[in-house]
Amino acid sequence: MTFVQLIDCRTSRFDEMDRLMDTWVEQTRGKRTATHAVVGKDRSDASHFIEIVEFPSYEEAMRNSNLPETDKIFQELVALCDELPTFTDLDVVRDDQLYAGTARRFFEAIGAPGELPPLDGLMAEEYHDHDPANEQDTMGMDAMRREIGMWRSGFDFAFSLDDQIEQGDRVCNRWTWSGTHKGDFMGIPATGKRVSMTGTTVFRCREDGKIVEAWWQYDRLGLMEQLGALDALEQ
Repeated sequence: MTFVQLIDCRTSRFDEMDRLMDTWVEQTRGKRTATHAVVGKDRSDASHFIEIVEFPSYEEAMRNSNLPETDKIFQELVALCDELPTFTDLDVVRDDQLYAGTARRFFEAIGAPGELPPLDGLMAEEYHDHDPANEQDTMGMDAMRREIGMWRSGFDFAFSLDDQIEQGDRVCNRWTWSGTHKGDFMGIPATGKRVSMTGTTVFRCREDGKIVEAWWQYDRLGLMEQLGALDALEQ
């Protein structure tokens, strides 16, 4: 279970404290067990700061605290505070990665059987799609629906999400696509073959959670080989 530690302090010497934390990061390189750290400043009190540090577990946090470098930096940090900082230890009981959820629902929607579901709850009208297989970027949700429609007319398919990494307004999705070639696709008549390929898509989401931009990389050449489109070139 993920563990989070909150460090609450007041200081009029934040710039010095910030440099001190940079020193700790450098000195504990390869030793520390913290995976993510965020520092926030109170809008109503410029001397009030809260640092949120994430660890894989409580045990890893304690191992991090016991590093000699951590102890030394802590003593120096206390000296920079206007009063003794407080610590709150939290076991994370819920962690909603909201943009990752949007990405997951998008992949489910475009592979759903029957009519293509509405995508206006998932994509912005001004959606911008980057796909190296297309000469020009696809602009707008309606244009993307037509692009998706081309794939859906050629295949019954579904995505399996193998990995998701969310950072800021972006979600990186590593996926496996599997489908049955049921109709014409780029001039290749239906073969009935079961095909698959792997790929990665990075989505950028805006504040309301909708996808506004995407970058695709996938094994289209491998797909065409499975469909027999490269047979003539290999002879």
